[in-house]
Amino acid sequence: MLLSTNAPKKVNEIRRTEAFDADLHAENLTNWNQEYDQTSRGSFFGSITELAFDDLQVFQEYTSQALQQKCIVWPDSVWLGIPVENQEASRINGLSIHPHTIMCRPGDYEFQLTTPEDYNLYGMVVQLESLMKTAAIHGVELNWKELMQHGRLALPEQTLRDVRVVLQRMLDMSTHTKANRMSYDVLMMALLEVLKEETPQPASTQTFHRRKEVVDTARRFIEAHPDVPLTVTDLCEVANVSRRTLQYSFESIIGISPIQYLRISRLNGARRNLIKSDIDTTVSDVAATWGFWHLSQFAKDYRNLFGERPSQTLDQASSSL
Repeated sequence: MLLSTNAPKKVNEIRRTEAFDADLHAENLTNWNQEYDQTSRGSFFGSITELAFDDLQVFQEYTSQALQQKCIVWPDSVWLGIPVENQEASRINGLSIHPHTIMCRPGDYEFQLTTPEDYNLYGMVVQLESLMKTAAIHGVELNWKELMQHGRLALPEQTLRDVRVVLQRMLDMSTHTKANRMSYDVLMMALLEVLKEETPQPASTQTFHRRKEVVDTARRFIEAHPDVPLTVTDLCEVANVSRRTLQYSFESIIGISPIQYLRISRLNGARRNLIKSDIDTTVSDVAATWGFWHLSQFAKDYRNLFGERPSQTLDQASSSL
């Protein structure tokens, strides 16, 4: 389980970071707790442009490869995820995000994102107390139950276009430019405008909830048995479903098959261990820890996914010690 985080301390200036590993990139977003698994093949590149105040954080995040993400935002807050225009569809907790929908989750609750290759996302996180105070001043009523209950919100096209423009302008400031009170007020008003216009988009069928439950059960079992050579049959038995139902559930909720998810999640786990290894770590030890007993096949699968051999990852980690 990911750990909770605290709200950001006052920064008030643009901060830009880059990373060439998905999970290291996930650590670059201030005061979030995240774990990223890369699911598409090739070398990874990610960048974050971020502006943080005491109670408000805005950012633009770019990731070159498709990802499965586990995320937790700092407590007593609300997060909005706004895809840049013309992005391929993503998913939050299995719900598809279309051109006129955005993502919304409360702080201190884990949620899952499925994002495609070459993905650009604006994010806004605000402390609830500050947002409620600003809403009261401007006479805006916010339906917190609806906002917190569903993972996605629908917005009018013009509202969505306007908030993207505001965020882009704020984040285009030079790296050492200090944001002032006016910048803060503009961002808070943009946030209120979004939440004032939102229309919740809940999951509409019981079938969705059942598929999500199947996937969650299988994922928990996979995470609890990292070194066991599991099969699709094992996952069917744990979830108490047929092979066909398991397959359809995974493909509709996270966009990949259960066997792909099993292999990819373990390869990413092995990569995390290699990157954070000590001088005594060996590739064979890490492979065995994650249930890969055929070392040559592990090395081949690893290189196909990440664009480098596991020994290269280990050597880079050792050289940084």
